[in-house]
Amino acid sequence: AKQYYMSNGDIASPIVFRGPNGAAAGVAAQHSQCFAAWYASCPGLKVVAPWNSEDAKGLLKAAIRDPNPVVFLENELLYGTPFPMSDEAQSKDFVLPIGKAKVEKEGTDVTITAFSKMVGSSLEAAEILAGHGINCEVINLRSIRPLDTETIIESVKKTNRL
Repeated sequence: AKQYYMSNGDIASPIVFRGPNGAAAGVAAQHSQCFAAWYASCPGLKVVAPWNSEDAKGLLKAAIRDPNPVVFLENELLYGTPFPMSDEAQSKDFVLPIGKAKVEKEGTDVTITAFSKMVGSSLEAAEILAGHGINCEVINLRSIRPLDTETIIESVKKTNRL
């Protein structure tokens, strides 16, 4: 996985490993675990985990174009879930940068970070908390490695809570 870095960019390892990750329905415990942290601990691997259709399209295209090995983790429970697609995302040139998070909901009181299926749960939690007067900022990490610490830090500077 470190080939590209260690060869100073002379030897690329452009490969994408794509597969289900996290809890799933109707499977035993050995098929319901999250490998994101495990893969992210491997030097040289990039790890992405889309939440919605736009993330999936944009990140998969970026992963295919990347000269490094990329692990593309999909939550099986999201398969078949309809998500809206913007006109921009439907264009053939749509690509999302690996390593850049997206603020899904602006907030002022607390920052919630999540990836993959948990982005939806975080947005639901933010809606519930809004009913109690707590304004949550929800960040869709998209990439586990590289992690967009800049977006997280900027949010926490605003909310003072993570």
